Amino acid sequence: MDERIRSWFHDILQCVDEIQIFIGPSNNFEIYKSDLRTKKAVERNLEIIGEAVNRISKNHPDLVLNNARNIIGTRNRIIHSYDSISDEVIWTIVQRDLPNLRDEVIALLDSWRL
Repeated sequence: MDERIRSWFHDILQCVDEIQIFIGPSNNFEIYKSDLRTKKAVERNLEIIGEAVNRISKNHPDLVLNNARNIIGTRNRIIHSYDSISDEVIWTIVQRDLPNLRDEVIALLDSWRL
C-alpha cells in the first residue's frame, strides 16, 4: 500500500477516535448541542476525514470506500456552507456513520498487511 494512502487512513482513524473522545462517555445529544467547543472540534475532525477520503479517492480511484461521496460532500458543506449545517445532521453522522467508517478503514488496513 502506498505510504500516503496508509497515512490518510490513519488520519481518518485518529479523527474518528478524537470525535469519540470529544463526545465523551455521556454520548448525549443535548450536551453536545450546548457545547460550542465540542461542536467545533467534531466539525473540524469531520473536515479532515472528508479531505483524507477525497485524497484517497483521487490518488487511488480503484479503492472504494462506502459513502465516500457523502463523506466528501459533508466536508464541503461544513467548509463552504457552514451556516446551513445542523447539529442533528452532524450528530447522526457521528452516531451512525463513523463507527462503520472506522470498521471499514481498519479492515482495509488489515487486508493490506497480509
